[in-house]
Parts: sequence; C-alpha cells; structure tokens
Amino acid sequence: MLAFALAPIVYPNDTFRVAVGDLVPLLVLVACFVLCVRNGLDSEGHTRLFWSLMAVGMAMWCFNQACWTWYEVILRTRLPDPFVGDVVLFLHVVPIMGALAVRPHQRDGKEGMVISTVNVLILLAWWVVVYAFFVFPEEYIATDVPLYTLHWDVLYAIEGLVLIGIAGFAYSSSSGRWRKLYGSIFAASALYVFASQEMNAAIARGTYRTGGIYDIPFLAALLAFLGVALLGRQSLRETQVVPAAAWAHRWVAPLLGQLALLSLPVMGYAALYLGHEPPYLRGVRFVAAMVGFTTLAFFVFLKQYLLDQKLLRLLDQSRKSFDNLQRLQGRAVQQAKLASLGELVALAANELEHPLSAILKSSETMAESSNLNREQLSNAQRIGQQARRTRELVADLLSFAQQTPGEKVSLELKPLLQRAVQMEGFKVENRNISLTVESTDPVPRVLGNSNQLLQAFVQIVENAVDALQEVGGGQLQISLRREADEVVVQFADNGPGLRNPERVFDPFYTTKPVGKGTGLGLSATYGVVQDHKGQITCFNCPEGGAIFEIRLPALRAGAAVAATAHA
Repeated sequence: MLAFALAPIVYPNDTFRVAVGDLVPLLVLVACFVLCVRNGLDSEGHTRLFWSLMAVGMAMWCFNQACWTWYEVILRTRLPDPFVGDVVLFLHVVPIMGALAVRPHQRDGKEGMVISTVNVLILLAWWVVVYAFFVFPEEYIATDVPLYTLHWDVLYAIEGLVLIGIAGFAYSSSSGRWRKLYGSIFAASALYVFASQEMNAAIARGTYRTGGIYDIPFLAALLAFLGVALLGRQSLRETQVVPAAAWAHRWVAPLLGQLALLSLPVMGYAALYLGHEPPYLRGVRFVAAMVGFTTLAFFVFLKQYLLDQKLLRLLDQSRKSFDNLQRLQGRAVQQAKLASLGELVALAANELEHPLSAILKSSETMAESSNLNREQLSNAQRIGQQARRTRELVADLLSFAQQTPGEKVSLELKPLLQRAVQMEGFKVENRNISLTVESTDPVPRVLGNSNQLLQAFVQIVENAVDALQEVGGGQLQISLRREADEVVVQFADNGPGLRNPERVFDPFYTTKPVGKGTGLGLSATYGVVQDHKGQITCFNCPEGGAIFEIRLPALRAGAAVAATAHA
C-alpha cells in the first residue's frame, strides 16, 4: 500500500503512474479470484456455493479492471463513455450479495443447493432489471452521458449500501469463524463503497487520475477482499463444519422475493403513466419491467415447484418411516409373545411328556390284556388314541418352543415353492383346487435354511388349501419376483379371505375346527421369516381372497458365490 502511494512520487511519470494504478489492482483481483476458486474446490455444500459466487463476483471485477488496463495501458487512450464495462462493474456486486444471502453458516443440508441457486438467480435477475430500467435507456437507447452517469452513480451507491447491510446482518447473526469472515466482508464492502463514491465524484468533477490519491482507498478495499479470501482459506475446515439451521430468519428470503416481484409492476406503471420522457423511452422502461416480471415470476414459480417436490418427498419419507415404525413395533410385540410363550410351552410340554408316556403305556398294556370285556377294551383303545394325539400336540409345542436358527446357505426359492406345491398337491386331487407357481426370471438367490423355508411355504400353502376347501375349490397362485434388493414371494388365493388379518400370526390363533389346527403353524412361519431377516405380511384382496407376502433380502452375486463355496 505504501509503495503504491509513493511510486508516482518517486517516479513522476504519467505512463508509469497509469500502469501502476491499473496493473496493481488487477493483480490483487486476480489473486482474490484464484483464492476464491480454490476455496470453492476444497469445500462442499453451501460453503462451496458461497465461494463459487464470490469467485464469480471477483471474475466480473477482474474483467472490468482488465478493460481499464487495456484502454489506458495498452491502447493509451481514455475509456469510451458509455463504457460496456460499467454494466459488468455494476453487476459484480450481485454475486457477492448472493454469497452472503446463501448464509452457509446456518445450513443444515436440508435445503437443497438447487433452491439456493434459484434464490441467487432471482436476486441477479432483479438487479439486471433495475439496471435496464434506470440506466440502460440513457446509456444506449437515447444516449445522455450526464444523466446516465448520475443514474449509474446513484444506483451503484444504493447497491453498495445494500451489500453493506447484508454483510452486517450476516455478521450479527453468526458466530465463530463465520462471524469473523462476515465481519471482514463488511469492512471491505464499507471501504470499497466509500472509495468508489469518492472516485465517481472525482470523475464527475474531472479531477480523477488513474494511480492518484483516489486509488489508494480503492486498493485498500481490494486488499481487504484479498484478506477475506485468505481468511477463508485459513479457516476452511472450521467454516465447513455447519451447525443446525436456525428458523428465525427463514422468512427473509421469501419476503424479499415477493417484494422484488411486486416492485416490477409498480415500476412498469410508473414508466407508463408517471414519467415525462418521450414515449419510446417510457416504452423501453415498461418492456424492461415486464420482461423482468416474467423472468422473476418464472424463477419464483420454479422455486415453489421445487419446494413442493421437496415437501412431497419429505411426506413420503415420513409415511415410510411411520410404516417402518409400525412394522418394527409389531415385530417386537410378536417376538416378545413368541419368546415368553416359548418358555411357557417348553416347561409345560416337558411336564406333560412323562405322564402322557405312562398313560399311553398303561392303555397299550390294557388293550393287550385278554381279561377285559369288549367295553373295557374299547375304552382302553380310546384312551391310547387320545394319549397319542395329545403326545403329538406336545411334540408340536416342543418343536415350536425350540426353534433355533439353522445353517443358512445360498439357495433358490423356486424349487422350494414347487416342492411345497407337490407335497400339498396329493391332497387336492379331484377337489377343484389349482396350485400354480410363477416367477419372473432372473430371480436372485437368498441366504437361508432350505428345511425351515420349505416348512414355512408348506404351512402357508396348507392353510390356503384348507380355506379353498371351505368354499368348494379355487385357485392358489404363487408368484416369485424381485423388487429392488428383495425377493418377494406372494401367495394369492380366491378363497373366503382372512377374518382377522392382524391376529393371524398370534400363537394359538386359529379359525379351523377343534382338533384340526393348533394355531402354531403361522406363528412358527413368522419366526422363520424373521430369522431370515425378512418380512411377512397378510391382507385381504378387495376382489376376494387372501394374500400372504414374504420379503427376503436378495443375495448379491459375489455374496452368493461365496456362500455357495462356504457351504
């Protein structure tokens, strides 16, 4: 800074002074741009968007300064007036505003990058429309340099004050490294606005010289922005750690978007009915306002559409989470029932085994005795028959209570389903019952125990056959398919349906006649499916009949080969 100030004094040459006054700020701006790009590449999420927008602002600033250098250093001529670089210089503040408006220090990752980008586009579009409305007509349509310069200077001052206000608001609502970073941007912005206004005033008076005293605060502001980029580089890791978002100021961006959209019709009305300019200039301003209104309306509706889609996704995720919670709750209740019932059943079965064995042995001894009359012999045989039936029930209870995970290997489900249908097929001959198995190839393998899964499939098929016999016949269709990372087995019949689907898997629940079912088959099936990390559900079809659906995790190709080799 000191060398820049003393260089024209030490070497009082106009060409040297102009070269220093243009090249030194250009080099500082290029360094700012490079650092912002590196910060953006080394960060992620909204922090990356912040530094990317800062880099865009610095790139536009570099372009304007390069134009000054080209005219004054290379061509050694004055800048034309109006100057195309003025448009870029006016708009270069907007990406910096957008970077501050992104507010990465309050992002929790829930608001998408696309929505934040749309907010920045709305901000950019509004400032472009404001420039086209107030400055562009006198700049290029009906050139009036003094009026154009006045409008440009006033608008640029307002834009600078808005930048200072946004930076101050960000500073006051942040903490830690972000607070320090926003404070640096606030100071750099305030210094630049002061320097630019002094330079513009000097240009208007005709006292400005490139490399002169008015460029010293300008260079100080550029160095302050370079300090912002360096500070961001040093604290990149700390600023990347984002706290939870605060909801206190979430209403600011939507409100500003609505105000920006509503301001354009007011501007159009003022251009048509309140202006005293020639009609064609009023028409240009009106067209600029209406084109801007259309553009902003598009971005606003696009943002609303994206927010609606996001809301729908959140609602869908909430519904799925609620369904999963209910499923897990039901599974936990069912497993608790099975665990407690298993202990009780095992104890009762062991206690019943010994007296049943004694009763059965005594009844067989009595039945073999020749000293009994016919009535006594019939009673002894009946006692033995009922003892054997009770013993079978006790064996079922023990089998249910002692369910243990079997060894699991990679296997295909279709052969097991076909075998289950074959085992039950003998019972449905000449009974007007059809059993079919369909599958969509290829269906991946699953990791499971073939005996346990076969018993589960047989149990479901047997229940379906019993239900179809009640209505005089029907069809059981078994389908096998893949859905995402699961293999789905569906048993669909056109029988009478389920009376209480929510109680089907409860132990001892049965709708069969007394003596035909124990109510443990589907409970055991539920346990088998749970042991295979799957899910089993049942429900009635609106058209009639019941559906049982089993979902098992599909085995990946590499895992299937490994499981087969291990087996």
